Amino acid sequence: MPHRIVILGGGFAGLYTALNLRKLTRGDRSVQVTVVSRDNYFLMTPLLFEAGSGVLEPRHAVNPIRPMFGRTGPRFVEAEIVGVDLDRKVVHATLVHREPIEIEYDQLVLAMGGVTNTKIVPGSEHAMTFKTLADAIFLRNHVIERFEQADVEKDEKRKRALLTFVIVGAGLVGTELQGELSEFAHAVLRNYPNIDARSLRFELIEAGKRIMPELDEDLAEYATSVYRKRGINVRVVTPVSKIEPGKVTLPDGEVIEAETIMLAAGVSPSPLMEKIAIEKDRRGKAVVDGTMRVKGRPEVWALGDCASIPDPEGKPYPPLAQHAMREGRVLASNLVAVKEGREPQPFVYKSLGTLAALGQFKGVGRVLRFKLKGFPAWFVWRSYYLMQMPRWSRRLRIMLDWTVALVFSYDVVELDLIHRESSRRE
Repeated sequence: MPHRIVILGGGFAGLYTALNLRKLTRGDRSVQVTVVSRDNYFLMTPLLFEAGSGVLEPRHAVNPIRPMFGRTGPRFVEAEIVGVDLDRKVVHATLVHREPIEIEYDQLVLAMGGVTNTKIVPGSEHAMTFKTLADAIFLRNHVIERFEQADVEKDEKRKRALLTFVIVGAGLVGTELQGELSEFAHAVLRNYPNIDARSLRFELIEAGKRIMPELDEDLAEYATSVYRKRGINVRVVTPVSKIEPGKVTLPDGEVIEAETIMLAAGVSPSPLMEKIAIEKDRRGKAVVDGTMRVKGRPEVWALGDCASIPDPEGKPYPPLAQHAMREGRVLASNLVAVKEGREPQPFVYKSLGTLAALGQFKGVGRVLRFKLKGFPAWFVWRSYYLMQMPRWSRRLRIMLDWTVALVFSYDVVELDLIHRESSRRE
């Protein structure tokens, strides 16, 4: 019987673990690798903003998993993961048509990713999230619908609410989303003659002392100044008291009436982690050693948003894509090492830097010791994530979309939602 390695999740962590296992075990029939994910594609999440606004065709921000594995690569199972029986070493899942399935393993990799943290702000269930392709398409449709309504709305108070866009949380995700959202809104405005540009209102609200705490302070200040020049109201040290349908209440009692409220208040591990009986930290992440092995369960491993992986000083690595990709490479080697009776090696990595796109051909970030602002940062950001997208067929399509977007403006076509994905999340 082959040595069965089962990977739960098809995001950065899970996919790159599988791809590296494919390289290490090519032609080795004694190893069987299985990837289980509810989506049959890999989502390049940094490109989700552009997929939502229409700069990219939404399908081009994703990559089908099966062609990446090939006929001789890992086995792929599209299914909803239900739970894990650690004692029997069995993964419980349901197929598309709700048919239950059991998948046995010898080594298990937890890489289910994360979800938007809805536990920080009261009433978070009333806000929209931005984590999936369906979220991006829904947001685009939602914004266009608000413009359509505002163009014919006679009540000024109601019109202001329709044209107010609030993002709660100003980390990398919230800040990038606000930049893309404001650029999209101003671009489609020309199609609505009854809406004055001065009626648009953008609020970026952060509980911390500054936006984008992942970046150096001077870089965050640059991003703040760029946004304020565009008319985006950036509020810091402003923890939201509560979110209600169409309303955001601030600590001083101010109420912002808005029809578009987005939540970007950090990431929590997949809810499935709560069902798996392993040791977790206070955030719900799996407690692992430096090799990414789960404490007390030597046959179980975890990485990405699901795990708290300690660096050489004992501090957890940040849940960033660049870390997840490299964690997958090391974990693949460790899985093979354990199978062959060798000792696994710890994951050690020093960040190459962090970049953020601000829209309108501007970005900000740091690469190694070099700080970048404006167009150079934006160009490096795009180039880096373009090359991280697997397969040249997808890269070429992305480049074509970007080229077309330079010539033609945004349109106001409402895209069809992905009904199957939406129904799965309900």
